[in-house]
Amino acid sequence: MKIYAVMFLSFIVSSQSFPAKFQRSNKISYCYPFPFVSREEWNAKPPTSITEQNTPVPLVIIHHSYIPNVCHSRAECARSMRSMQNAHQITNGWNDIGYNFAVGGDGVVYEGRGWNRVGAHAAGFNTNSIGIVFIGDWVSTVPAKLQLNVAKELVKVGVELGYISREYKLIGHRQVGATECPGSALFKEISTWERFASSL
Repeated sequence: MKIYAVMFLSFIVSSQSFPAKFQRSNKISYCYPFPFVSREEWNAKPPTSITEQNTPVPLVIIHHSYIPNVCHSRAECARSMRSMQNAHQITNGWNDIGYNFAVGGDGVVYEGRGWNRVGAHAAGFNTNSIGIVFIGDWVSTVPAKLQLNVAKELVKVGVELGYISREYKLIGHRQVGATECPGSALFKEISTWERFASSL
């Protein structure tokens, strides 16, 4: 019995030493190395339909919300997430919030469609990309370091978990659509990031 107890304790310790997936309520969740708010926690409405994403994806596409503007608390950012979901579902007629993930000015990642569902953020590229939106207007100013660094960590985790290809390319929305998104200041910033691609 002592041997089994030691083995069991060793398993518990080793399983907590790195971001690991665990089963809870028939849904795979993860221990992220940054603050993470699930759909349930920001009170998302259910999607009207779901299309599964084929992973790993070769593209990471960066956006800004423009409206709503940057949020600085979980309560404020949760309201921003609900506002975007309402605009996307009710006004645009989409089945859910368009982005896979959002990053708030509070340095927290908010789950949109998540890793396994095709987004609606870059027409023609949704089925082979993960869309990450920086909540805020980043036309003339750059997001705070905290917001930028958490987004980088999110991409890193996506690669480690096998949802994003290790050979991925990172681009701004404007590179695949007629838009100023993700804002000139943010686009200039991400052009310095690892694996940024000036062309596809």
